[in-house]
Amino acid sequence: MSRSVLVVQARPTARVPSAARILRAGACGALALALTACGGVHGTPGSSGVRDPYFPKAGNGGYDVTHYALDLDYDPDDRHLTGTAEITARAGKDLSAFDLDLKGLDVERVSVEGKRARWSRNGQELVVRPHDDLDEGETFRITVRYSGTPQTITDPDGSEEGWLPTDAGALALGEPTGSMAWFPGNHHPSDKASYDISVTVPEGLEAVSNGELAERSTREGRTTFHWRTAEPMASHVTALAIGDYDIARSTVTTTEDELPVYTALTPSQAGPGRKVLARLPEIMEWAEYNFGPYPFSSTGAIVSGKEDAAYALETQNRPVFPGAPSTELLVHELAHQWFGNSVTPKSWRDMWLNEGFATYAEWLWEEDNGGDSAQETFDALYDHGEDDHEELWDFPPAKPTSAAHISDSPVYERGAMVLHKIRRTVGDDTFYDIVQGWADEHRHGNADTADFTTYVEKMAPDEDFTALWKDWLYGDGRPERP
Repeated sequence: MSRSVLVVQARPTARVPSAARILRAGACGALALALTACGGVHGTPGSSGVRDPYFPKAGNGGYDVTHYALDLDYDPDDRHLTGTAEITARAGKDLSAFDLDLKGLDVERVSVEGKRARWSRNGQELVVRPHDDLDEGETFRITVRYSGTPQTITDPDGSEEGWLPTDAGALALGEPTGSMAWFPGNHHPSDKASYDISVTVPEGLEAVSNGELAERSTREGRTTFHWRTAEPMASHVTALAIGDYDIARSTVTTTEDELPVYTALTPSQAGPGRKVLARLPEIMEWAEYNFGPYPFSSTGAIVSGKEDAAYALETQNRPVFPGAPSTELLVHELAHQWFGNSVTPKSWRDMWLNEGFATYAEWLWEEDNGGDSAQETFDALYDHGEDDHEELWDFPPAKPTSAAHISDSPVYERGAMVLHKIRRTVGDDTFYDIVQGWADEHRHGNADTADFTTYVEKMAPDEDFTALWKDWLYGDGRPERP
């Protein structure tokens, strides 16, 4: 996963537009924008941000997106992207205006329900004022035409996301907020949607994204790839890889059906990458046995060049790896398809529910394949916690100290230690009932830490988890060994 964050400026509360803001309102005319603030509307603006504890400007209030249809055209030579985003959403209240997240890029036109809309820019906020107010419960369609050179976002921890140019094309990654660098939307994990992503690139290049390849066609020297994701997907696990990739298609047998496998590897990684990915069917069978039915309609991987990104990321259907992954890393990112992609956190505070589970999956894989037991891994971390792993106790997994630390060691390793403590408390039979039941009950949904602790207590009503939550999940410092 990406160890990356984005700090953004807060937008002023809604007020009568200043003259300068009116002049920035876009091609639709300053007078119409000014009139919007003078009354005569029954709705109110949606909020700019969902008040996430670490990324308060991420996402937007007042509506829920159900589908994104992106039509993109990219020229790697001049790094120019042209896009049309058609967004289907449902109003959560009467709306006179709403925001979309979009970092950089030039907006050319915005329409709502086919009527030209007024719009303005304020940092990462694209503020849209429909021609007609939207009623609570109304389904509406937003169309945004935009273009420009997408930005690479450098996070406080030094990692990069958003749009990453490569020698042959580009790699687009989104965690936590980088997707707003290449398409407008409601970019927070609490708002998941289905996707259609069409990408046109020069003939000879591949364009790989999430879901299934619905269509591929070439005309006048350019090839269009149409990718479709039917299951709900958070924008931070969308991906787009454009470049010279070696493509392979196969299937694996799951508990429900034959599952398509689609892998894309850069030529430099094709040899070592294929060797590791040959274990993907074995890992998928093991994961289904432990976590329950696979929640998506395809699987696979994207293996880019080592210089393209500095981290692996659990992008939906096919995770992205910077070079050929180890078996343990492949296990980690595939486990995220259950924990993080299907069961998605309600806010970035709940990141440990993603990373703790994926890290513990690595421990379980080692245990089941001749390596250290999960208990031995736990003991090694605990016994050396004040020396080799001092950062492990910097903060509790459920309370990262800031946005810059949501991907630090306590979220991963100490999160896994919480799960191991639960396992030791309830025994293996109940533990795996908890793991599989959790993945099933919140399949394709969102959940937070309180949801998880409540679920564990429901599944093991005779156990007292008070000390475990207090010391291991929320407590500061190194807990005493019982």
